[in-house]
Amino acid sequence: MKKNAFTLLELLVVISILGILVAVILPNLVGVRARARDSALKNDIRQLKTALRMYYNDNQKYPPSDGSGNIIGCGATGASVCPNNDGSFGIGTLLYMKEMPTSEEYSYSSVSDGDDFLLSTLLENASDSDIEDSIAHCLVETPIASNYYVCAD
Repeated sequence: MKKNAFTLLELLVVISILGILVAVILPNLVGVRARARDSALKNDIRQLKTALRMYYNDNQKYPPSDGSGNIIGCGATGASVCPNNDGSFGIGTLLYMKEMPTSEEYSYSSVSDGDDFLLSTLLENASDSDIEDSIAHCLVETPIASNYYVCAD
C-alpha cells in the first residue's frame, strides 16, 4: 500500500521558492510607503505653490523669507512669519492656505526681490525622476541631493 505524502526534497524546494519570492517582493512593498510619503510631500508643496501664486496676485510680489526657510506674509498686516502646521497662510481675514505644511517638510526662499520663489522638500526616494525634472525646471544651480524643487514658473 502506497502512502500519499510529500518527500523532504519536495518540501525543501517549495520552501526555497517561497523564500525567493519573499526576498524579491518585500523590498518593493517597503518602498511603497516611502513613495506614498514622497507623493504627499510633493502634493503639499504644490498646494503651497498655489497659495503663493494667489498671494502674488493680490500683492504683485511673493512674500519674503526669514532666511531660515519660513515665509513672512501672515498676521494682521502680513509682516509675521507664517505658522507651520497649526496655522494658516493669510493676511488679516484673507486666507491663502488653511493649514500650512510643517517647517520640516519644506524650505522657502524668495528670489529676485519677490518676483520668484523656490520651495524645496527632501524626498525619501532619492531615485525619484521628478527630482531631476524639478532641478532642470527651476534652474537650481547648486541642488541638494534628494531635494524636490518647485518654483514660480
